Amino acid sequence: MNTSPPTASSTRNAVVAVFFAQGFLFASWTAHIPHVKAHLHLGNGALGLVLLGAPIGSILAMFLVSRLLQRLGSRTLVRIALAGYCVVGPLIGLGDSVVVFFLAFLLWGLFLGSLDVSMNAQAITVETRAKRKLMPGFHGSWSLGSLLGSGAGVLGVGLGWSLSTQLLILSIPFLLIVGWFTTKMIPDQRVSVDGAPKPPRSTVWRRAVVVLGLIVFLDMLSEGAVADWTAVYLRDTLHTTAVIAGLGFTAYLLTMMLTRFAGNYVTNRYAVYHVVPTFAVVAAVGSALGLWIDRPWSVLVGSMCLGIGLALTVPMAFSACGHIPGVHAGRAIAAVSGIGYTAYVLGPPLIGGLATLSSLHTALFLIPLLLAGIALAAAKSSAFRTPPSGGGVSPLETL
Repeated sequence: MNTSPPTASSTRNAVVAVFFAQGFLFASWTAHIPHVKAHLHLGNGALGLVLLGAPIGSILAMFLVSRLLQRLGSRTLVRIALAGYCVVGPLIGLGDSVVVFFLAFLLWGLFLGSLDVSMNAQAITVETRAKRKLMPGFHGSWSLGSLLGSGAGVLGVGLGWSLSTQLLILSIPFLLIVGWFTTKMIPDQRVSVDGAPKPPRSTVWRRAVVVLGLIVFLDMLSEGAVADWTAVYLRDTLHTTAVIAGLGFTAYLLTMMLTRFAGNYVTNRYAVYHVVPTFAVVAAVGSALGLWIDRPWSVLVGSMCLGIGLALTVPMAFSACGHIPGVHAGRAIAAVSGIGYTAYVLGPPLIGGLATLSSLHTALFLIPLLLAGIALAAAKSSAFRTPPSGGGVSPLETL
């Protein structure tokens, strides 16, 4: 029997596979939202409330995972969360009532959030072992999974598959194949950046963690605004075709994915506290100009700038969680994620309320302001002040 330890390549591939699977499965269900709405006889407002199930479940997961990571380690927790994520997913399409659907969706969100935290904690462990930044590439695989998953969902709808059938067909191979990949993951390293053992702390709520949480909150509020309102703005305000309206979010996702795949090279060559603020300023200026010119093409270019500018914020915030002295990386990620995920709960009513009071055009100018906040906080964050490893890696060496 081969008892040799996993190679560096196999451990990286394991993390890539989990990131890809999480993004693929969740994105694949979104094409079925109109059918869920019709099946449960929901209005727009009721649908919005029901869809809060997954974000709420993910926030609840942060409290649970924070403790379990220290006891079980990210490798074990990834396997548990992946299994639950794949098993519970098909159940969300079986509910014939709003209550049943909401509870199933909340449970799915619980495993989604658990997998999110544990796979990022494992990614930090792999980064530490590699002695270079790899987080942007890992998140790039998540973006790729989301793009392909959304396409798979559209295909499933076209083939007449129910939501449960589609998620069952997709979940089984993901559980088996990606589950096998997780056997190549490695135990967490409980050391600080300089190699000294990390002393235990009674609380994770240190200033560096709170600042990272604020940065992720502002990022996710911006991302949610792009996802929820770009197509609506292009379609209803600028009166474009449905195809052009759909291109706004697609352009955002594509530029985000490509930037993340190049991000390993960039963040290893240049200081993160310069890179993240600079990219955020690019996004702020691009999105503001797009709204100011207020033409379909300018809004699409603004969406592309947002994809570039926001691509590295969350990956580098999670990576920075592994560089906070005296704080367990997994607990830091759980805290930062918990703060960030509240943006998905607060964001839709915030933008919608501002649009009601003024206009959607005016409300969307909140995005450049949020990005300015990211740039300022990232430039001042002590957790981002780790020097680049020098030399960098090839832009194609994502894994």
